[in-house]
Amino acid sequence: MPEITWALWKLSQILTYSLISFWISLILYPAYIKLLRKLHAWKTIRENTATGEKSEIFSKLHAHKQGTPTMWWGLFLIIMLVMLLWSLLLQHLWIISNSLWNSRETYIILFWFFSMGIIGLVDDYLNIKNYGKIKGLSAKAKLIGMFLFSWWISYWFYVKLGIDYINFWPIAWKIEVWILFPILTFIATVAVVNAINITDGLDWLAWWLMAIILSCFAVMTFLNGTYLATTIVGILVATLAAFLFFNINPAKIFMWDSWAFALWWILSSLIYLLNMRFWILIPFLIIFAFFIVEFFSSFLQIFWKKVFKKKLFAVAPFHHLLEYKWKKETTIVMEAWLIQGILAIVWIIFILIEYILMKNGAL
Repeated sequence: MPEITWALWKLSQILTYSLISFWISLILYPAYIKLLRKLHAWKTIRENTATGEKSEIFSKLHAHKQGTPTMWWGLFLIIMLVMLLWSLLLQHLWIISNSLWNSRETYIILFWFFSMGIIGLVDDYLNIKNYGKIKGLSAKAKLIGMFLFSWWISYWFYVKLGIDYINFWPIAWKIEVWILFPILTFIATVAVVNAINITDGLDWLAWWLMAIILSCFAVMTFLNGTYLATTIVGILVATLAAFLFFNINPAKIFMWDSWAFALWWILSSLIYLLNMRFWILIPFLIIFAFFIVEFFSSFLQIFWKKVFKKKLFAVAPFHHLLEYKWKKETTIVMEAWLIQGILAIVWIIFILIEYILMKNGAL
């Protein structure tokens, strides 16, 4: 089968999985929201910051969101499991040649998706039960969980796959880092999962930013020929799209922490997989720029309070500072979308140039 025909056939399969996931999600969301309301599984506004003191400004800005159902990720886990089992059944019946459970492309992605999603669900559950001073898992408990899973994924790439380098094109070529690879991937994983979690503070904000980023990764994994990984990403984007209908301000349901844990672990596994062939680091820093700003605004706030015993900003992260000082929530979100769209265009141009150069043997 010619390469273009094979690619189009795989694209049709990816779109089929995505559309089925979208419609299943859209149909199940209303019943799922009602179930969460019956279980009183709704959001409790955190009254304390990560450093322990009262978060008076944040509580005031978001008091109206108290009581909105959360634990959205529970339905997402169910849908992904259904699609995985469906693909296994189709493979068993010889309708398709490869299920979504594949050692070369999806083992590590699905492992992180479900393991970190469960940690996030535990955090959400403790939040709705008003457990602990910060209403949820403590920062220490989350770090322990992230450490264990980050260690495993770093071990997998370094020992099992023998990856010990990072691609820095166009700034530099492949750089061997040897034993530093698992250390660097661990630090990167922990940092960026927190960046996503920090950004998820306004209706539609993190959802749309992540949908754009995941769509860009779908393009890149497709060009890389990892079609099963692209299918997983397609299911994620489709389920996020269905979630959009119920997260329009005022939101009927929130993502909360569970989605941030699982989605970044998927992104990080995709980055490490693509690093094996593509020059991924610089493009990722471009498309993830908004999250990086969010992360460092929060990090600097915590650092300032710990070291200098005072706040650097009135409130952090950056989107809450904008909300407090100047802008409406919807304005901030739409401006963030515009910025992310521009970054995505830069990403696509960058990746296409790289792909063409690789096809022509210039890289």
